[in-house]
Amino acid sequence: MPKAVIAEDEMLLRDELVSLVQAAWPELEIAAACEDGAEALDAIAAHKPEVAFLDIRMPGLTGLDVAAAMAETSPSTQAVFVTAYNQYAIDAFDRGAVDYLLKPVAPARLADTVKRVKARIAGGGTDAAALAQVIAQLRARPAEPASPRLQWITASAGRETRLILVDDVAYFQADDKYTVVMTAEGESLIRKPLRELLDVLDPEVFRQVHRSTIVNLRAVAAVTRDDTGRGTLRLKNRPETLPVSLSFMPLFRNM
Repeated sequence: MPKAVIAEDEMLLRDELVSLVQAAWPELEIAAACEDGAEALDAIAAHKPEVAFLDIRMPGLTGLDVAAAMAETSPSTQAVFVTAYNQYAIDAFDRGAVDYLLKPVAPARLADTVKRVKARIAGGGTDAAALAQVIAQLRARPAEPASPRLQWITASAGRETRLILVDDVAYFQADDKYTVVMTAEGESLIRKPLRELLDVLDPEVFRQVHRSTIVNLRAVAAVTRDDTGRGTLRLKNRPETLPVSLSFMPLFRNM
């Protein structure tokens, strides 16, 4: 039975896409329906699905980031980009490396996409070079104006409330109901989850390297890779090291 991973950050749209895909391709197993790119990367690495339906715009890791990383972690997985923006419906998709769906997804259009994906699977899969070219073209398109980036964080450390400059943060790490904010001076806590932080942090500086960790690239001294392919980050002003999960390593190498 062929498998699929679906990544869409809006719950209602995600549920609707799952239903539409199941109707268009009844024998397809939905191995995972993910709310963000990090979850999708892990699911793709774990399930090695035949196809991944990826929302292009998600907080943190976008659908483009996921597609670029899965080219190494699961090279046989076909990519279908899902977008609400007509600007992404460009000639690059006609090369056959990937397909796209515009929101709201039309059942007739999805049926055509399923036929093309099945044909690519039968024909031996995606051309990796063509997929890389499509991703590069999509990334080169003019970006919409960025929302204001987070500059300061109010965090708790015991009975003390700290005002922390975001540039001074070495990394953020999920911890139960809280998020740890780690600086050279020590740790503080905030209640904002990682997923919400990804919406307001500068993606050129702060990148997710694990499902539970966002790191400030300016705080990284070095990265090493072990025999299993997993990575470890050494920080400039902190003694501890941070793991980079296997599914995130291809993305980290492209930073």
